[in-house]
Amino acid sequence: MLGIMKYSQCEYQQAVKFYEKSLEINRKTLPEDAPSLAPTYGNIGAVYYNMGEYSKALEYYEKAHKIYEISLPPTPPDLATSYNN
Repeated sequence: MLGIMKYSQCEYQQAVKFYEKSLEINRKTLPEDAPSLAPTYGNIGAVYYNMGEYSKALEYYEKAHKIYEISLPPTPPDLATSYNN
């Protein structure tokens, strides 16, 4: 929630901090490929994209995409979206 708010206010560095904190907490109890992590990876990718840091954005988009590929059937909207972003 805080990451989304900072992102919408164009406070990108703060948004990344909140998203990274969320990942840190969730990774303590979830496997690396847990489907619930994918949206956060995608959000971090979006922040870096808007900051013009395209290689970092791609890194996080690819992490989200990999999770979607592993955890979802081949035709759900989330998987299609990960190809589009």
